[in-house]
Amino acid sequence: MNPTRQRRLTIVIAILVAVIVASALVVYALQQNMNYLFTPSQVQAGDAASYKTFRLGGMVKAGSIQRGGDSLKVTFTVVDAAGAMPVEYNGILPDLFRENQSVIATGHMDGARFVATEVLAKHDETYMPKELKDAMAKAHAGKRIDEAANQDKQQL
Repeated sequence: MNPTRQRRLTIVIAILVAVIVASALVVYALQQNMNYLFTPSQVQAGDAASYKTFRLGGMVKAGSIQRGGDSLKVTFTVVDAAGAMPVEYNGILPDLFRENQSVIATGHMDGARFVATEVLAKHDETYMPKELKDAMAKAHAGKRIDEAANQDKQQL
């Protein structure tokens, strides 16, 4: 092989290696920044156990909001049709945050409670984020399937 071809081959190989390394770094960075949405029943079922941080979506349970007297600490419960999850948040809540409203909280699990780093509230009484609506519908469908299977067992 002549020197010109060898030099070109070396350059092409170096460029390919650089592209592969850059692609691997981008994929790794994107995986670290992804936040999946789960409902309380999915979290209790263990679906979120493998995620360090994720989003918890559902409705704020009526009567569950407790505010710290001398701090910004707030605790409340997020519910869906089949589960409830206590949430702790230290910060200023959105103006639209209140009981019986949809909420999405980003954070992590600390034992049996969810520690939120960000809380988002819906903007009117008819709106529910599509991904939250889909997750809650999926959880409801799973519950209906389980209930139907239990009824079939009882009939036998």
